[in-house]
Amino acid sequence: MVKMELHQLLVIVAILAISSSFVTASDPSPLQDFCVAVNNPVDGLFVNGKFCKNPNMVNANDFFFYGLQNPGNTSNPLGSKVTLVTVDQLVGLNTLGISIARIDFAPYGLNPPHTHPRASEILLVLEGTLYVGFVASNQNNNTLFTKVLNKGDVFVFPEGMIHFQLNVGKTDAIAFVGLSSQNPGVITIANAVFGSKPPISLDVLTKAFQVDKDVIQYLQSQFWYDNN
Repeated sequence: MVKMELHQLLVIVAILAISSSFVTASDPSPLQDFCVAVNNPVDGLFVNGKFCKNPNMVNANDFFFYGLQNPGNTSNPLGSKVTLVTVDQLVGLNTLGISIARIDFAPYGLNPPHTHPRASEILLVLEGTLYVGFVASNQNNNTLFTKVLNKGDVFVFPEGMIHFQLNVGKTDAIAFVGLSSQNPGVITIANAVFGSKPPISLDVLTKAFQVDKDVIQYLQSQFWYDNN
């Protein structure tokens, strides 16, 4: 009787262990836009992330980046420049789930509405005054959250939310941001919608935006500057 109860207990424990593994298990977060599977590893050029360097060959320079003390060139149509430091610039970030960027703004310069598909963002104002905000998802009625930030202020942009920063001051502004991915990705909304290659169908965009085709054709004919 005791053996039977012990056997039943062990079965229950085993079932609970297996079921809990299904609950906690999940796919790794994507670290690039897509990673199409191949049956033959010889044909594979990329992995979800980067290949690892032999630990015996790692040195301090693998964890070092120089250059964020230099201002970005804001002489462009947006009046802003984002200097990203992701795993592509700093190989030591691989698998660490973090990256950093410096954003420079000319007076009234704009970092236009964009989203990071793989990262939340925390922003610190070093100089100047910024009007910042993000738009929540449809689930939350596309609510706009905004704030005017001054030197020393911090603001957080949740992962995947469309957000922006505008210098509302008469002087240059500087901000630093931390991102919760080694490769956060950037989708600039206007560039993606009106500057895609090949262009999105006029039928799609005219119905989506409820405007005439002439408006869409005008927008698609513009040069959409990338400040990254």
